[in-house]
Amino acid sequence: MTDTYESTSMRDLLCGSVDLTMIGERISVCGWVAKRREHGEHLAFLDLRDRSGVVQAVVDGSVDVRGEYVLRVTGTVSLRPEGTVNERLGTGEVELTDCRVEILSAAEAPPFQIDERAEVDEQVRLKYRYIDLRRDKMQRNLRLRATVNATLRHAMERQGFCEVETPLLWAPTPEGAREFVVPSRLHPGEFYVLPQSPQIAKQLLMVGGFDRYFQIARCLRDEDLRADRQFEFTQLDVEASFVSQDDIFAFVSEAVLDAAEAVTGQRPGPIATMTWAEALDRFGTDKPDLRFAMSLQDLSGVFAATEVKAFAAPTVKAIRVPGGAEFTRSRLDALTDHAKSLGAKGLAWFRITSEGLDSPLARFLNAHESAAIAAVDHAQVGDLVLVVADEYVAACKVLGALRLTIGAPPVSEGPHHYVWITEFPLFEGLDDNGDLVSAHHPFTMPHLDDLDLIETDPLRVRSQSYDLVLNGWELGSGSVRIHRADIQSRIFSALGIGEDEAHSRFGFLLGAFRYGAPPHAGFAVGIDRLVAIFAGEDNIREVIAFPKTQSGTDLMTGAPKDITERQIRDLRLRVAPKV
Repeated sequence: MTDTYESTSMRDLLCGSVDLTMIGERISVCGWVAKRREHGEHLAFLDLRDRSGVVQAVVDGSVDVRGEYVLRVTGTVSLRPEGTVNERLGTGEVELTDCRVEILSAAEAPPFQIDERAEVDEQVRLKYRYIDLRRDKMQRNLRLRATVNATLRHAMERQGFCEVETPLLWAPTPEGAREFVVPSRLHPGEFYVLPQSPQIAKQLLMVGGFDRYFQIARCLRDEDLRADRQFEFTQLDVEASFVSQDDIFAFVSEAVLDAAEAVTGQRPGPIATMTWAEALDRFGTDKPDLRFAMSLQDLSGVFAATEVKAFAAPTVKAIRVPGGAEFTRSRLDALTDHAKSLGAKGLAWFRITSEGLDSPLARFLNAHESAAIAAVDHAQVGDLVLVVADEYVAACKVLGALRLTIGAPPVSEGPHHYVWITEFPLFEGLDDNGDLVSAHHPFTMPHLDDLDLIETDPLRVRSQSYDLVLNGWELGSGSVRIHRADIQSRIFSALGIGEDEAHSRFGFLLGAFRYGAPPHAGFAVGIDRLVAIFAGEDNIREVIAFPKTQSGTDLMTGAPKDITERQIRDLRLRVAPKV
């Protein structure tokens, strides 16, 4: 007998593998009872389900089982009688007859129906996640995730990368997001942290001569949760020596496009590249969603000498909303309130009509200004134009947010549009002490054309850092690293980090660099986000086997929980009373 599953002592093949080529063969299958139907006292029909699908078993006489019982069924593969074929099932032309049923495990009635058509509250699904995982969607999603992981791993190995596992217990680092802290029993009063990423470890691997490293890495950050963020996440982590930014793009693109092809059957074209400045100017964000238009238009020149106070600002930006003239006044007011909540002083709106502009501000504009608004992005009658006047970055970001609010489809819908975003600012502003703040991390290489600006105009310095964006979600980020001591010293000085502080915070990495650090660069791809989009999900919880809720709890296990008095004593901890 030929089948798609290696025979074991308990079953011969998977339920979904039974087909017409096996007619007359006697086989054994195992699985859960998906449905049970009795025809009188002498005939019972069981739909048996496993990870591959469902097969119908016909049992002579009554059988004392119910939904979700675990069975082993031995029967003869037979054609279904004429008129009973189920075209919705892959096994719908066949059934098992003359069946012998063995109960492997009895089951209570599950807390919800295991059926894609049943709407189940997510809190219930997460509390009984082991039941939820039996649903077709969760089976598909997690197996798709396994395909993505295997494809990414194969792509990196094919490109000469070596997989290395880095520690989960690491030294505290003051950079980046809040860390999860682990007390040490053997060293009372001292702590490990769980890694936010293998960043420093992989750079040390470059010093160690591994040249090309990768890892399907587990990372943890104690940050607020949302649709695209969990405490625990998984990333394809990459680092390579003697490479440029373009080399990293090639390595990562190859792996991501391989994964896309593996799960969709089609290979996307080459990934476009856009600078951070262009993304901000055109889309108001460093995570542009390229699936729809509504790009930002600049009207600053038009309003440079305006007499309208609402537009008297350094920057005037506008977007066209196709068909937006139909927006009700209440919706326009809601958009105005949203713009103000984002920091805008206000929002001007103009309906494009056959008689001209319809807006409370229209009568204050001169002919040149009116014509410019009416021509924004080739506006047509029935469109709406939204205008924000403010400082440059603020105007861009507010309109960028409104663009997404109005036009963005769910992240999982529509075509997949990838884009590399490059040349981020090296510094993102000043802290409360007046010191510069790194936009990425203090080991990011400045753009070589901007080295002379580090001391004179640091906020204009571009970095050799880059993000990969898909449908408005940041899939990951990376950078070329600083490997030269003279440049690193200048960056530390600009950040207000003295020699003693640098040694305290980064001593083991800087010490390693003294023994010959190659030029190196890296990247990390968020696998949870990538898989969610591939799976058509808008929340990464749907592609993680055991996720946390929005509040960070595990409804299934009850975590986080109190620990025992003995554990507290062994760890030499003092626990403050709960507030």
